[in-house]
Amino acid sequence: MFHRLSDRLQAIFKKLRGHGKLTEEQITTALREIRLALLEADVHYGVVKDFLDRVRERAVGREVLQSLTPGQQVVKVVFEELTLLLGGEESTLAFAGHPPSVVMLVGLQGSGKTTTAAKLAALLTRQGRRPLLVAADTRRPAAAEQLRVLGAKIGVEVVTDPRSSALALCHKAVEYAQTRGLEPILVDTGGRLHIDDELMAELRAVKEAVHPVETLLVLDAMTGQDALSVATGFHSTLDLSGFILTKLEGDARGGAAISVRAVTGRPIKFIGLGERLEALEPFHPERMASRILGMGDVLTLVERAEAAVDRVRAEEMARKIHRDAYTLEDFREQLTQVQRMGSIEELIGMFPGLPVGGGSPRVDGKAFTRMEAILNSMTREERRNPGILTGSRRQRIAKGSGTSVAEVNQLLRQFQQTQRLMRQVVLAGEKGRMRGIFPVE
Repeated sequence: MFHRLSDRLQAIFKKLRGHGKLTEEQITTALREIRLALLEADVHYGVVKDFLDRVRERAVGREVLQSLTPGQQVVKVVFEELTLLLGGEESTLAFAGHPPSVVMLVGLQGSGKTTTAAKLAALLTRQGRRPLLVAADTRRPAAAEQLRVLGAKIGVEVVTDPRSSALALCHKAVEYAQTRGLEPILVDTGGRLHIDDELMAELRAVKEAVHPVETLLVLDAMTGQDALSVATGFHSTLDLSGFILTKLEGDARGGAAISVRAVTGRPIKFIGLGERLEALEPFHPERMASRILGMGDVLTLVERAEAAVDRVRAEEMARKIHRDAYTLEDFREQLTQVQRMGSIEELIGMFPGLPVGGGSPRVDGKAFTRMEAILNSMTREERRNPGILTGSRRQRIAKGSGTSVAEVNQLLRQFQQTQRLMRQVVLAGEKGRMRGIFPVE
């Protein structure tokens, strides 16, 4: 989402780092360029002004001008102030002292509220909790059915009754959760295409009845400056406790993420990064600031890898590599694990030093999809024994996967390179240089 902003800021910092010593005039010019970059990214002008005032106060002082690395110091100042602007520290989900806790999700129609409710339930389930979903959007056709289907996918119960009002349904859900020991209750409330008095009255009545510990606004990051007016409108009526930003994987300019926290004083709790039910993450201001400034996000990369990779299967894979039994079946499984971590463009943006926008290395985001299609077009015997892949078989595979024979050959070469590399790593481990990373028999 922050590709364009990130590119602009990195270009500005590159020029600053090129000077052994910075003058106040050079810093002022850089801050002017940062101002334009933030405004073009749809950050609210008042937020931009306050942010740059704080940066200027530190950047023209002794901290920068008398530093041996003034360019790096400016980046450090901007990073620290941007982290504070985004919230400073992670804000976790609150829970009531006496369960069940109620988490109320509100927002406009089309913001992804129902899907986000299911994503949040999936995240809490992975954390060992037993959430309950409530389909309290009684006006939108098929909203309850959508939530029921999503709940079934992740194994979470859903309370729904098309004949009940949202208020009655919430009371019923609280009683049900108490008898079953479910915690927390996630209420998917109704939405509209715009803010109106009827919507707010209904939401206010639900909030006064169930006393939620969290009232979270699900906000579409693609809506630009309108996101800020939506946020302030909901906050003034419902006293929000935080935000969930959706569709951050899109090509939005990102100003909403930076502005809502500064204007409302309420934290961003979670971010949605795709359609998958696993694509919801806690929001870490420091990590997001690091990614915007092109400094990477290794911690999130490691967390995604841990979530995507089964440790038992990884150890089994290492033993296969040691026995020279690594096949295209295993290669396909590893591709699937990488895809679970997110798009390749997004993963590259998490590596420090690599630009995340237009200046990033050229990456074909659909390459994995084509590779998977090629592997799926092979028989099990062909994946287990690639040596039998004759020219005619390769032609059949290319035709079945909608690719070319050249692409099939390229995949086989990549597989052989992966085989050799993994074997070298295991051999190095046996010699003691990497012992403990890969278990060997």
